[in-house]
Amino acid sequence: MDSGFWAGADRVKAGGGRTLRLLSAREVLEARREGDALALDGKERAVCRNACLVAKALERGGEPVFENGQAALDGLRLEEIARLADAWAEFNREYNPSPLAGEQEIQRRKKAWSMRIMSAFSGACSGCSALCLPKIGRRR
Repeated sequence: MDSGFWAGADRVKAGGGRTLRLLSAREVLEARREGDALALDGKERAVCRNACLVAKALERGGEPVFENGQAALDGLRLEEIARLADAWAEFNREYNPSPLAGEQEIQRRKKAWSMRIMSAFSGACSGCSALCLPKIGRRR
């Protein structure tokens, strides 16, 4: 995953021209169920669930790379499945913070978003802003 390089509002680049997209709660549950059906025993469950999650989330050119979890298991190495599943989980946590993260984390994220928006305009509008007189305070 190319960290910090966003491919869209709900996607992040995963390398090789591929992107990972956020999944709805229903899609995550479907991936879990599909993974449980693929697993022969409890030891295989995590790998199968991750493969199904990756199959749903991984896209190239807006189209799914894999038809289902079985295709992801057939087409990817175990390490690649784990790396993509971890990247998706990190992206999901960052994009959808949990209210259980605590007040400090919520305040940190709010500050980061407000700073990001303000810094996006710094310099770009400074020429126009210089022409506008401040509305507060006395003019001398």
